[in-house]
Amino acid sequence: MAYLDIKNFYKKFGQTEVLKGIDLSLEKGEVVSIIGSSGSGKTTLLRCINFLETPDNGTMTLDNNLLFDSSAIKADSEAILREKRLNFGLVFQSFNLFPQYNVLKNVTLAPTLLLNKKIKEYKKELKLKAKTDKSLTRKTISELLSAFKKQKHDEIEKDGLELIKTIGLEDKINSFPCELSGGQCQRVAIARALALKPKILCFDEPTSALDPELTGEVLKVIRELKNQDRTMIIVTHEMGFAKNVSDKIVFMADGVIEEVGDPREVLTNPKSEKLIHFLSNVTNKDGE
Repeated sequence: MAYLDIKNFYKKFGQTEVLKGIDLSLEKGEVVSIIGSSGSGKTTLLRCINFLETPDNGTMTLDNNLLFDSSAIKADSEAILREKRLNFGLVFQSFNLFPQYNVLKNVTLAPTLLLNKKIKEYKKELKLKAKTDKSLTRKTISELLSAFKKQKHDEIEKDGLELIKTIGLEDKINSFPCELSGGQCQRVAIARALALKPKILCFDEPTSALDPELTGEVLKVIRELKNQDRTMIIVTHEMGFAKNVSDKIVFMADGVIEEVGDPREVLTNPKSEKLIHFLSNVTNKDGE
């Protein structure tokens, strides 16, 4: 079975059918780029994968675990949805950084918030043990919690610093989003998405909000992530980049997958009339 396996995704908004039976699979470490015209359903598919939208029909399995089944009688609670979203990291086209936080805080905020839940669970566990272990006094529990909290905070900060170094912004750790270029902001957004160690990293047109001269620095980071065997889904309009970084290209049109295959084959020898027409209007098929 594929690492990610999506079967028969349908999604309607009112009377408008946006997804019309999508089947998509990825192997671990594979990079898949999704291309297509505006309104083809690319972003809606990405949002369904990330549990930001709920498909009307279909199933999704990740690493042999069933994450979504439209036939389930009971809908997932918000808490369960949050847990499922942790499997995926989503990089938005508009960055969505918190303007009041510096680079390091933006990258470490989500793991820090998640840590608060872990601290509560550890405290509950210690109090339960204290009922039978008399050495666990109130003072001892407080000391253990403080040590646990400090250890985990140190680990989060260390991981955050490593991620910031990976994206080449170690000299901007204390800078705020307003002090960064668009390309730098998008690189911070990538580091933030990686901070929770997602199984699959998703990009929704990560360069569409950037000036052409800033696009290259973001694409370079994504290429380096591929070299680390990251599993990625990239919705992009950068055909040259998609050809060079992807293991597979998926072309969507009118809510369905029209064509899928090896990047060079899809882009240089398209079979679908819709893909031929789409590529005839694209000017960056051969390079970034």
